Amino acid sequence: MRIYHLSHTDLDGYACQYVVNFYFKDVKFYNSNYGKEISENIATILGDIEKDGTERAVILITDLNLTLAQCEEFEQLIAGKKIHLLLLDHHQSGLECMQKYAWYFLDASRCAARIVYDFFSKICREDAGLERFVRVVNAVDIWLKNAAEFELGKVFLNLISGAKEINRVMFRDDNVLYMFFLLDRARKFIEQEDAHIMLENAVHFIKKDFFAREGEDTLANLISAFIVKKLSLMKEEFSLEYEGYRGILTTNIGNTSIIGNDFLVQNEDFDFFIDVSSRKTLSFRANGRVDVSAMAKNLVGGGGHKNASGGLFAAFKDGSNYQCIKAQIVDLITSKKLQKEGENGGL
Repeated sequence: MRIYHLSHTDLDGYACQYVVNFYFKDVKFYNSNYGKEISENIATILGDIEKDGTERAVILITDLNLTLAQCEEFEQLIAGKKIHLLLLDHHQSGLECMQKYAWYFLDASRCAARIVYDFFSKICREDAGLERFVRVVNAVDIWLKNAAEFELGKVFLNLISGAKEINRVMFRDDNVLYMFFLLDRARKFIEQEDAHIMLENAVHFIKKDFFAREGEDTLANLISAFIVKKLSLMKEEFSLEYEGYRGILTTNIGNTSIIGNDFLVQNEDFDFFIDVSSRKTLSFRANGRVDVSAMAKNLVGGGGHKNASGGLFAAFKDGSNYQCIKAQIVDLITSKKLQKEGENGGL
């Protein structure tokens, strides 16, 4: 039986997955904010279960509260399949769901990571170091200001909330591994004197340790090298066409100027780079073979320079599924092409 684990995108959410990863090794991890992202991720999980050929599966949901409609929808989706649902959460807003569904567990007195640890430590075994880690998360997540672990918990919280270097939509597995790395390193400070100050001072160097390869460099350059390598390995999945030119589409990639330029230099078979953000903005970069100011103007009424431009895609709908995001950009390009052909009489 394989576990497919969906959790929130904050410290408590990733801490839940960190605990599960301690006890089980053949787990697939997914992360979501509230609302429609949860349904999108469940659809992705069900697709992965089918693709993996998993005969029996558990869909574990932590640190996320569902609506009654979502609970009903998910039960219908798994009806007749050898899939079990288990939700472990602490948000009081899920009380009505807990009262109706046996697989929905809620306890508002503990953070979700505490609930997950208590649940699996009883089934498997207790671990003193992991329990200390969970106490830190619990102190800050339910805001126990008088707890000894509270100040360190605040640094843990900022560590995870500020870890935006690896895009979770495009590089799901790498993002989770990065969060686990940060939490592993943060745990080492728990027993130290002035642990919260020591950890905060070390954050920059902890991040550099993850991204470091050969030689020393700035953190920005190390991150860019890491992301460009990932994009290069997965470029076929992220590629798209525009008027005979070949480009790559990213979403919320960050450092667009550096990453876009480095990718195009290292991948001469690509002509342009587009990043679409949650704020509906499009950032265009090129290597001299296509005028992206004209591209931006044509697609979204934007503009700028030949090799660096931008615009606003007002109809864009953000989400947690890359293929759905890409489909919107492809549809935009196709619609503008058909519009142009219509204006030219199909010529």
